[in-house]
Amino acid sequence: MIACKKNSADFSYSPTEPRAGQSVLFTNLSSSGEEWSWSFGDGATSTVKSPSHIYKNPGTYRVTLKVDNKSSLTATQEITVYDTVPTFVCADSVFVIYQDYTFTANVYNPYNYSLEYEWFVADAPAGNSSSLTCYFTQPDDSVEVRLNITLNGETTQVSKRFFIADKATNSLLLRAPDGDYRQRIFGERAEEAKLSEYATPYLDAEQDTAQTYNGKAFLLSELEATFPGIQGFHIANRKIYYRADGLWVANIDGANKVQIDAAACSAMTLDYTDSRIYWANENGVWYLPFIGSDNNKFVTEPVQLNTMNNINKLAADNK
Repeated sequence: MIACKKNSADFSYSPTEPRAGQSVLFTNLSSSGEEWSWSFGDGATSTVKSPSHIYKNPGTYRVTLKVDNKSSLTATQEITVYDTVPTFVCADSVFVIYQDYTFTANVYNPYNYSLEYEWFVADAPAGNSSSLTCYFTQPDDSVEVRLNITLNGETTQVSKRFFIADKATNSLLLRAPDGDYRQRIFGERAEEAKLSEYATPYLDAEQDTAQTYNGKAFLLSELEATFPGIQGFHIANRKIYYRADGLWVANIDGANKVQIDAAACSAMTLDYTDSRIYWANENGVWYLPFIGSDNNKFVTEPVQLNTMNNINKLAADNK
């Protein structure tokens, strides 16, 4: 019997933590081959069996070796090239409000010297690890992100400024005794509520005493027998959300009534774009995803959106 060794492509490189401007040797470890095609991930290529290459800029590059121009004989590795001067990088180049961004320190430290980090965002301390994840709340403004890197007792300060753009999104409109407010919603986050004349016509039109669902008209007066004490309602997905002694959800025929919040509910609305119910009580405004179970049991806890008091009308604006 004769055993055949399967051909394979492979390579190594040194040094394993190269710096920008330093020559990197790529050693071909392939089991066979007569032709070699290298791609170094920065646009440069080579046909030398074991080439050297110099990266001009720090970053992570994807290096590929193809042997004898066969896709089956291909090896790929990522190589991180460090800056000779400590710095930090972010994978994103465009920044908008209320979205997470991660900044990562890039420090050449092959001898494992002591290393400390101090992050600052707009002069406020923000963290002490090798990376920082944060979001920004002020649109149409530039924000400074600063990192103090102390390597073997020597501190280097790196500072960069980023322009933060605004972002179109859904809004929750609120009516309080001192005026109408608009609060924009960004996923699980929301900006601070601001007085807005823009909200007034939407709130004037908003009501929860009559509604048409699937071509049928529903009136508050007609629902009182099925839902005693009902003060207002909205309908979605064959479920009725209504204000009575607190906030409730039930099937549209009145079955499976479940209390969502025992506190007195002064206003409510449904956001059909984000599939959420918003309501106001004495502690502020809250929300939950639409109830999806047959028995109307909700599986997530209410989330507090704000602490505004005396809200008497809500409306979701998805335009």
